[in-house]
Amino acid sequence: METPPGTGYCIACGERLEPGHRFCWACGAERWRPPAAQQPQAAGRPPPSPGTPALIPSVPVPRAPTAEATPVPGLAWLYGGGAVVWLLSLAQLGGFLAASKGRAQLLDQIVRGGYSAADAATLLWIYGAVMIALTLGAAALHATAFYGLRARRRWGWLAAVTVAGAWSLVLVGIPVLAVLLRPSTRRAYGVG
Repeated sequence: METPPGTGYCIACGERLEPGHRFCWACGAERWRPPAAQQPQAAGRPPPSPGTPALIPSVPVPRAPTAEATPVPGLAWLYGGGAVVWLLSLAQLGGFLAASKGRAQLLDQIVRGGYSAADAATLLWIYGAVMIALTLGAAALHATAFYGLRARRRWGWLAAVTVAGAWSLVLVGIPVLAVLLRPSTRRAYGVG
C-alpha cells in the first residue's frame, strides 16, 4: 500500500495524519513542521520517526471518559415559577395596602386585637414594610436560583438550596432539597 504524498505521523502518539491535518485527530497535538529556514538535508535534528514517544507531551493524556453530570430537568423552572408567585403576592399586598378599604380592614383587625388606634397605624406600617421586604427577598432568592440553575453556576445551586431549606420548614421543600443534595446534582452545578 502506497502512502500518499504529504501524509505523516503524529510525533506525540504515532497516528497517521492526512496531508490537510494541522493537528492530530487522536491526541490533538500540533503537526510537526520543519522550520522555514531549515532544509530537509540540513544538519539539524531530523523529525522523529513514526511511533516515537514525544519528549514532552503537548496535550495532557485524556482520562477515561466519565458520565457527564446533567442538571435535573425542570428544576430551574420550579424556582422561576416561585419567583413569579412571590411577585404576584407582592402585587396583591401592595394593592391591599394602597386601597383605603384594605388599610381600613387591617387597622380594624389590629384594633380588635387589643391595640389602640394610634398604635394600630404604626403597626400597620411596620407590618407592610416587613411583609414587602420578606416578599421581595423571597422573589429575589427564587429568581437568583432560577438564573443560576439555568446557567449551571454554583451560586445558583446555593440559592436553590437556601430556598429549599426555607421551604422545608413547611415540609414542601424537603423533596426538592433531597434532589439538590444528591451527588449527581451537585456535580452538575460544579459543587464538590
